[in-house]
Amino acid sequence: MSRQAERSEATRTVLIAAARALFAERGYAGVGTVEIVERAGSSRGAMYHHFKDKKELFRAVYEQVQEEIVARIGAAMGDAGDDPIAALRTGLRVFLDTCLERDKARIGLVDAPAVLGWETWREIDERYALGLVTAGLEQGRAAGVLRTDVPLRPLAHMVLASLAEAGLLIAGSDDPETARREALPAVLAFLDGLRA
Repeated sequence: MSRQAERSEATRTVLIAAARALFAERGYAGVGTVEIVERAGSSRGAMYHHFKDKKELFRAVYEQVQEEIVARIGAAMGDAGDDPIAALRTGLRVFLDTCLERDKARIGLVDAPAVLGWETWREIDERYALGLVTAGLEQGRAAGVLRTDVPLRPLAHMVLASLAEAGLLIAGSDDPETARREALPAVLAFLDGLRA
């Protein structure tokens, strides 16, 4: 990579980090581009070189959040061993834990659907999270511990939808810790209903 390319990538990275911190703190609507570039120690010209507008910058932030969540869940599921049910239960718990993190909850669950629009938000969510959910369900089916009488694709979407709703419950709660504790048994009961 050339020095110019390295500087360009460094500027992009700093802009995303600054925007992420501000979006997590005050939400998309509460943050202006001037504030983002000031926090990044950059310029509006540099920002608009990398991103068409604030919405495109937000999308980059949201995708970064999604990548982190999926990587964290995937690693935790991998650490759960050969038991697909234990791996899925671990993944569900880790997801609910991430909903307690302000940047992930506000950016991913509250602002992303409104800022990006439902269709784009869903496309990104499916690209990251749906694959992980589908893989977990496939492993459970292959091991003979999950039902096979329900088509996989709609089932994966239903699991993803239940997680999104649980996440919204947590993110929108005045007491997120309690909301997370209350959501966990419901999500696990949903999973238990899929056992073979």
